[in-house]
Amino acid sequence: MQPSRVLFYANSKEPHRAHTISQRLRSLKKIPPELIPLGVVLGVAVGAAIYSSTKKLFTDKTLRLHRNSPQDH
Repeated sequence: MQPSRVLFYANSKEPHRAHTISQRLRSLKKIPPELIPLGVVLGVAVGAAIYSSTKKLFTDKTLRLHRNSPQDH
C-alpha cells in the first residue's frame, strides 16, 4: 500500500511555521477555550506538587538522602 500523495506531502511547511515567539503565541489562539480551565487546574496541581516536594526535601531532617556508610552498622 502506498500513502496518498495529498497526505504524504501535506505537512511539508509544518516545521517552518513558527519561527518567532509572536508567531508561536498566535498559534496558541487555536487552543479550544474549553481546555483553558483544564490547563489552569493542571498548572496549579503541578506547581503544588513541586512546592510540596521541595519543601519536604529541605525541611524534613529525618529523611534519608544518602546511603549508610559501613561504619554506621
